[in-house]
Amino acid sequence: MKNRDYLLNEYAKLVILKGVNVQKDQIVFIQSSINSAPFARLLTKEAYLAGAGEVIVNFTDEIISREHLIHKSEEKLANVPDYIIRMNEYACENKACFISITSPILGINSDVDSKRLQISSRALNERLKMRRDYLMSNHGQWTVVGYPNPVWAKKVFSGFSEEEAFDRLLESILVACRVDENSFSNWDKHNQKLSRYNKLLTDFNFESLHFKNNLGTDITVGLADDHIWAGGEDVSTFGVRFNPNLPTEENFTMPHKFKVSGKVVATMPLDFQGKLIEDFYLVFEDGKVVDFDAKKEKETLKNILFYDEGASRIGEIALIPDDSPISNSKTLFYNTLFDENASCHMALGAAYPTNTKDGSSLSKEELEKRGCNISGIHVDFMFGSPDMEIIGKKKDQTEVKIFHKGNYCI
Repeated sequence: MKNRDYLLNEYAKLVILKGVNVQKDQIVFIQSSINSAPFARLLTKEAYLAGAGEVIVNFTDEIISREHLIHKSEEKLANVPDYIIRMNEYACENKACFISITSPILGINSDVDSKRLQISSRALNERLKMRRDYLMSNHGQWTVVGYPNPVWAKKVFSGFSEEEAFDRLLESILVACRVDENSFSNWDKHNQKLSRYNKLLTDFNFESLHFKNNLGTDITVGLADDHIWAGGEDVSTFGVRFNPNLPTEENFTMPHKFKVSGKVVATMPLDFQGKLIEDFYLVFEDGKVVDFDAKKEKETLKNILFYDEGASRIGEIALIPDDSPISNSKTLFYNTLFDENASCHMALGAAYPTNTKDGSSLSKEELEKRGCNISGIHVDFMFGSPDMEIIGKKKDQTEVKIFHKGNYCI
């Protein structure tokens, strides 16, 4: 790949300056697989050059994690060591910004007992709730970014050698993230475009959205009271602008937890805890999933839905036009960060408090009164298609066509 080192450095700068927008003397917390160590090192360097006071890098290894899942007792799986909790508390208490590098080893846990995966996941979610609340309420800047590994690369580009596949996946990630010699101006223009749609959709103040395509999706999603559309650049509760996802193509908001009815058919696989859920659908009544199926990993899908009371309801609805860079690349990444930005999607589980007016300052009870879904998980899945039609209904029952043949028409 031409100019590889230059582009990787530009990518790292983009993550630090546009992704989390590191402030002087701020702590930067980087969550990374050991597969992404080269990129974590670049991010560390750029963070200090940008004025960071401290960089904490927490490395994980999916292969070692798999051994823990197989061999630990259930009691040990349910235990999260105090040093992990304290490390995250330290970062949140000191107003750190968080960078998460996604680099999945697809299928690594395909033969691991789902029950054991759930025990481990539930323990982490419960003991690190403070970090989830900190991030979902934008009390600090955060971003999720991607970096290749050989297993992931060969899954996406199976017809190539390991080295060629890696380079192709890296190039695809950089293109999706608009990384070139004009990276920062690219993102300024892109954020402005997303901001215009956010304002337009918020001003409509839709009561509900109706989604329909020829694949079987026919679903009405009611929206929460005082909902706000977001996407692209966001603002922390202490006034710092940042981009939560690189890449991002979405405009998203908060659905009403009790006002979703109909059937939604997934159009892409969902990688969850190293298991790949494929060809699945969900049927909703009064906001809750009442029927579902999947051709592969149905049990994993069931474990998501039964994780807690809120897991069978949705906390996010997102609009992404079919005519967008990742969709037009015709690349299936088998990774939610990228695939969700090629397709309309919704998320099972927790809503973002920031998707309702003054949400970051509201209590749990006040949020729920507006229709906000509360859960220990947030799992996005994709259901967009080139023939998607979306009609918004306003409170006076006026209808507005939002999407025609997969793209915005407003």
